Amino acid sequence: MTTQDRDIRVLLADDQTLVRSAFAMLVESAPGMAVVGQAGSGREAVELTRATRADLVVMDIRMPDLDGIEATRRIAADEDLAGVKVLVLTTYDTDEHVVEALRAGASGFLVKDTQPAELLDAIRTVAAGDALLSPGPTARLIARALRAPVAPASDAVPPGLAPLSDRERQVLGLVARGLNNAEIADTLGLSPLTAKTHVSRIMGKLAARDRAQLVIAAYETGLVTPGVQG
Repeated sequence: MTTQDRDIRVLLADDQTLVRSAFAMLVESAPGMAVVGQAGSGREAVELTRATRADLVVMDIRMPDLDGIEATRRIAADEDLAGVKVLVLTTYDTDEHVVEALRAGASGFLVKDTQPAELLDAIRTVAAGDALLSPGPTARLIARALRAPVAPASDAVPPGLAPLSDRERQVLGLVARGLNNAEIADTLGLSPLTAKTHVSRIMGKLAARDRAQLVIAAYETGLVTPGVQG
């Protein structure tokens, strides 16, 4: 049974009780979702994720005992929690810790003052296995967080992407710019199924957990440079 066949089991992790309570009321009011636990620290979030078998964790970055980044890393590294998705929350969309969270295994991020409908849409998107990344803010965050990202020469294969074919590097570049499979297919003149297959193979070759980590890889290797469009 997939999350499409039952309620999405959501765990809320935030050290502010009022924030958790507000999110809990919102999630519980939405059809197809259920709150299965609330955590006030990163350590508690990891423990409750294991205990409740949540599908998705809405994770604050800044928490006591264990921050949201390390909590995300532990969840992503636990084989028993392989299907769990993490959506991180931050106070500002300029928070460079978001990049660390994406590297750790988060599937996307939102600012805390997002509209209620956007939060619910984000939960559905991430629970379905898609990354939630806004290309503009993500590019700016990565540009600040990476140390001296270097764009390779146009005829050079970026270090770290040698396992990929030319077509797969093309697809990766489009993923990094926020295109979904249908848009990639349209851009490259492929069928949607072929585009999806390319993305899956790229994830396998780069040992990426999801599309969010593909975006990080594209910027870290210099395949995509913030502010430069192909």
